[in-house]
Amino acid sequence: MVRSLLKTIIVFIVTIVSVLGLTMGKVDAKSMQDKATWLWDTTKIVEDESGVLSFLEGKQVKKLYLQINSDIESNDYKSFINKATTKGIKVYALDGSASWVSADGYKMQDQLFDWIQSYNENAAVTEQFSGVHLDVEPYLNSGWSSNQEKTIESYQALLTRAKGSTEQLQLPLETDMPFWFDEVSYNNQFGQGLLANWVIDQVESVSIMAYRDAAKDIIKIVEHEIDYAKKVNKSIVIGVETGASNEGKNITFYDDGEAYMNKQLAQVHKQYANKTSYNGFAIHHVDSWMNMKP
Repeated sequence: MVRSLLKTIIVFIVTIVSVLGLTMGKVDAKSMQDKATWLWDTTKIVEDESGVLSFLEGKQVKKLYLQINSDIESNDYKSFINKATTKGIKVYALDGSASWVSADGYKMQDQLFDWIQSYNENAAVTEQFSGVHLDVEPYLNSGWSSNQEKTIESYQALLTRAKGSTEQLQLPLETDMPFWFDEVSYNNQFGQGLLANWVIDQVESVSIMAYRDAAKDIIKIVEHEIDYAKKVNKSIVIGVETGASNEGKNITFYDDGEAYMNKQLAQVHKQYANKTSYNGFAIHHVDSWMNMKP
């Protein structure tokens, strides 16, 4: 009787330990700290609101970078954001252009912040944008090749201005950044050092455009940013591509499929899970992700 009871207890303990071990050891795309994506075609929140929301919920997206299109009615934004909020999805106002680092480019940025301020002031809490996400890629501006130093300084001025605007709005500021900014130096009115470090210092979170289709490559190219962000208590989201690309076969998961992508991201997650600066992944972008092969 006693022996049988002891045997039952031992089996029970072994089972519990095994389950805990498997659970704790299991790393997949669903266990990541955060999951974000970009939605560039804003008309989708009008034409297929339920479809977009269903997709985001099904993919367990927690944050959506939504392109601002002033032609879309405020009520359409309110409806979409309210429903996203009920699903636990934060919506960030997304905008930006390489032209913003040109002369007078700040005017376009100011128009964005004026629009966000007006919108949020006239929206219920559950209908408001939770933050601002900028996508300004200065290297796509012609000035990058003709006068890189000046273009970098203009970019820094733009982000500094954006930081001030978001502080007034009491909203967090995030930005996209290529992985190779840790190889770009600056020496100007903003100080001197690596551009990647400076950008991380200015914003709450950076989405690194780590556009590669193999875990080992992604791990390598974000290492500096993850480590630096940890030192300054900032957040890094690792961005990956799902759209077709003519930049090379190793850039996107487009041809690999979602199952393969998730396996690679799980490996990256396992590598950085213990880093406080690492905050998950951002999948670029809704349209291509929706049409991605399994």
